[in-house]
Amino acid sequence: MYTSEPKKLALIRIYQILNKETDIDHPLTHDEIVKKLQSEYELNIERKAIGRNISLLNEAGYDIVTTKKGSYLAERTFEDVELRMLIDGILAGKHIGTKHSADLIDKLCGLSNKYFKTHVKYVYRIGDWDKTDNKDLFYTMEVVDEAITEGKQVYFEYNKYGADKKLHRSSRVTASPYQMILHNQRYYLMAYNDYYKQMKYYRLDRITKIEKKEIAQVPIRTIEGFENGIDYNRFSCQMPYMFADEPQPVTFRAEPWAIDQVVDWFGKNIDIQPEKDKFIISVKTSLHAMEFWAMQYLNAVEILTPTTLREKVKENLCWATEKYNQ
Repeated sequence: MYTSEPKKLALIRIYQILNKETDIDHPLTHDEIVKKLQSEYELNIERKAIGRNISLLNEAGYDIVTTKKGSYLAERTFEDVELRMLIDGILAGKHIGTKHSADLIDKLCGLSNKYFKTHVKYVYRIGDWDKTDNKDLFYTMEVVDEAITEGKQVYFEYNKYGADKKLHRSSRVTASPYQMILHNQRYYLMAYNDYYKQMKYYRLDRITKIEKKEIAQVPIRTIEGFENGIDYNRFSCQMPYMFADEPQPVTFRAEPWAIDQVVDWFGKNIDIQPEKDKFIISVKTSLHAMEFWAMQYLNAVEILTPTTLREKVKENLCWATEKYNQ
C-alpha cells in the first residue's frame, strides 16, 4: 500500500495504470481508474479529472484510445511479438546464465502489460535450457568494454569444462582486447595474445576473474593480417566456427539436399555451380573451421581444394575408421 500522494502525480499514475493494466482487450473505465488510484496510491481525484489527464497524455504523444468500454494504451515501445522474439533470443543464448536470463526476461515482460507474461509463461522454463554456469559474464563484458574504450590490456583466467561438467581454469591470459563478437549464439572476445603473437577468440562465458591492466593494448594495425583494422565480413556466416587463422578459398562438392545447410552456415555470399546431380561451392573461410565442418557433413560434402585440407580430412577419416574397426 502506498502512502497518500499529492494530486499532481495523478498524470503519471494514470499512465502507469494504463500501461500495466490495459490493452485493446482489457480497457478500464474512468470509474475503474479512479478506484485503482485510490487503492494503489491513495490518490483521490474526481472522475472527470481522468478524462482531462488522458487528454494531456494524448497531447504528449501517448496513444491512448477511449471507447464506450473504457480507455487503453494502444501503442507501446515494443509490440508483444517483438518482445517474444527478444525473449527467444535470450533463451537461445547459451552465453547468458540462468539467473541473468530470468532477470532479463522479467524486464522485457515489464515493457508490456500484466497480461503479456501469462501468454509467454508456457514458452520458457529457464532451467530447461542449456545455459552457462559462469555468473561473471555481465561483469566480464563491462570490464572488456571499458578496456577497449581506454585502449588497455586485460588479464583473466580462461576456463574449460571438465568431466564433472564444471568449469576449470585451463590458462591465465594477458591480451589486448579489440571487439566482442556474437557468433553462432555465443559471445567471443577478439584479442591479441602477446605470448603467442597471434589474434585469439575467447569465449566470454569461459572467462573469469578479469581485470583491466594499466598497460596500453597492442595497436591492431601493427598485427599481421589486420593492417586495415577489423574486417567484419570475416565474422559473418563465412566462419562456421571461430578460429584465428586467415580465411582462405575453399571449394567443395555438395549434395543437393545439403544446399540449405550450406547457406545456413556460410550465408548467401558464396558461389554455387551445378555439376551433374551435385553442386560445386566456393567459399572463403578458416581452414581449421572448415576441417571440423566438413567432418560434420561427411555424408553430404567432399572437400576439393585446397589439397592440404582434403588430405587432412582423409587422415581424420582413416583414424576414425581404424578406431571404429577396433
